[in-house]
Amino acid sequence: MHLAGRRVVVVGGGSVAQRRLGLLVASGAHVHVVAREVTPAVEAFATSGQITLAQREYRRGDLADAWYAIACTDEPDTNAAVVAEAEEERVFCVRADNAVRGTASTPASARYDGLEIGILARGEHRRSASVRNAVLDALQSGALPMSAEPAAPGVALVGGGPGDPDLITVRGRRLLAQADVVVADRLAPAELLAELGPHVEVIDAAKIPYGRAMAQQAINDALIDGAKSGKFVVRLKGGDPYVFGRGYEELEACVAAGVPVTVVPGITSAISVPSAAGIPVTHRGVTHEFVVVSGHVAPDHPDSLVDWPALARLGGTIVLLMAVERIEAFAGALMDGGRDAGTPVAVVQEGTLRTQRVVRADLATVAQRVRDEQIKPPAIVVIGAVAAFTPDGR
Repeated sequence: MHLAGRRVVVVGGGSVAQRRLGLLVASGAHVHVVAREVTPAVEAFATSGQITLAQREYRRGDLADAWYAIACTDEPDTNAAVVAEAEEERVFCVRADNAVRGTASTPASARYDGLEIGILARGEHRRSASVRNAVLDALQSGALPMSAEPAAPGVALVGGGPGDPDLITVRGRRLLAQADVVVADRLAPAELLAELGPHVEVIDAAKIPYGRAMAQQAINDALIDGAKSGKFVVRLKGGDPYVFGRGYEELEACVAAGVPVTVVPGITSAISVPSAAGIPVTHRGVTHEFVVVSGHVAPDHPDSLVDWPALARLGGTIVLLMAVERIEAFAGALMDGGRDAGTPVAVVQEGTLRTQRVVRADLATVAQRVRDEQIKPPAIVVIGAVAAFTPDGR
């Protein structure tokens, strides 16, 4: 139904009305709610001016000039009266407590990449919602093709998230399903590659030839050459493309070569991996800031851009990426800068995966603990009071 600018009346202000209001408001309808009592969320719609609200009993005549009505009180007689008025006024009406007794039905609906999806199951709401979710999953995974047309040539820089394949974004998964070529980092979720069709060329970025200094240029060339040969290329990275992922360098190279490029943000491991281990990077009354630092160079390395003394003076959370191999140097730099040696530290290896391990220590002992437990990359180091938090809240 095209409801923009048209009057819609909702009778009832409980949880059913609350669920329906978002889509009605988004459609541009002029929504009027009639209810004796309303939930705080429904009241918030009214106080923000998104709907009008008459906080009273339903009265005959409330559907005047309406194009559409929803009867969603917890009183069957009231809902029946609303449907009866709607019949007389020739207004389509959904009866939420008994779908077959209304003159319209609300589908389990969703929007996806320009598609409007609606599933009806003769009032079996759980069944329609289940089928709707299955259709969405199939579209997002690429199992249900969006179009017979191939994707336009170009490059997408896609953040794959922290490791668990379910944590890639919906858009990232959809673009991955459309790829002709995938250039993948070693930290990109490997299980996602198994979903690709046999026609997709997969390039392991970690195995691109040339010396260390030439590796990024070789990756840039692979992206550009693939796109210029008429293919849709996905650069699949772990975490987010712009968090120590050289994503912007690759964007610059594509733009300079005249190649269309799309950036799809990913869930960064700096926040999600601690979260998966039960560690919030911020917590009310404990820390009001967190800093994410790359550990790919030691504190005393001439290429280091980090002000370690200033970092040591902060009282909040420090998250170190790519740091376990130099953890002794980082811990020492922080203690030299004045950070308490007893500051809690948590090291999370292979976060979000089945193989996730968490090692806890403090600044003074973390290096030895990492050696004793044989912690290897990929791992995230969390430093600060929150590192002592555990999933059970103890």
